[in-house]
Amino acid sequence: MDFTVSLAGVNIGISSVYDTVYNMCGGYLTENSADFTVKTDAFDIDFEREKAENEAKAEGRSYVDFPNGYLETLAVYRKIAVKLLDHGVFLMHGVALGLEGKAYLFTAPSGVGKTTHSRFWCDAYPGAFIINGDKPLIKVTEDGVYVCGTPWAGKEGQNTNVIMPLKAVCFLFRGKENEIKEVDFGSVFPLMIGQTYRPENAEDMQKTLELIKKTGERTKLFALHCNLDPDAARVAREGMEK
Repeated sequence: MDFTVSLAGVNIGISSVYDTVYNMCGGYLTENSADFTVKTDAFDIDFEREKAENEAKAEGRSYVDFPNGYLETLAVYRKIAVKLLDHGVFLMHGVALGLEGKAYLFTAPSGVGKTTHSRFWCDAYPGAFIINGDKPLIKVTEDGVYVCGTPWAGKEGQNTNVIMPLKAVCFLFRGKENEIKEVDFGSVFPLMIGQTYRPENAEDMQKTLELIKKTGERTKLFALHCNLDPDAARVAREGMEK
């Protein structure tokens, strides 16, 4: 299938084997001419399957054999993420929330509680919504840093097709009490790298590092130690607003 989507303000042509990607991208389709095109084939799908098998083995869990259509969605986004680096855009693992015209990005390894924390925000603050629940795009421009919605949004698939200025990046840690503090870029730089899609090509990796650095220099950064009490949302927001 051949179609075009708009992500992070960039028009991207997609040529896919299966219709899974097209069906997933319904809210992002555009009739505009593509700035670049990505194409997938059986080799790309086999690569994603092998990668998933190796990850399951390394983590000591049984492998689930995903359908080809789903594996192709991963291959497409991987190719898109690399191409977008030339447009000042990189892919970061986290939950991006929108509230009152600003975006807040919460990032942490899987299992720390990003989804739970985002639910606390949506419950506590009317108007709060999820821009992307798993893999938002971060766009770095001369005017600032922005969070961009995409249909690649994890198991829950929560996403909104918006582009919003990034107010803060918050690194989540498990803690007995809810407390937040502002941190300097140097102290969280390794964490940002760990939560960012890292291309295999050295030149593309250098582009990624430069975009991470610009994001860290232009955005407020915070560390939030939190428990599973809904009050964590209040502590986080008040701390980042101050």
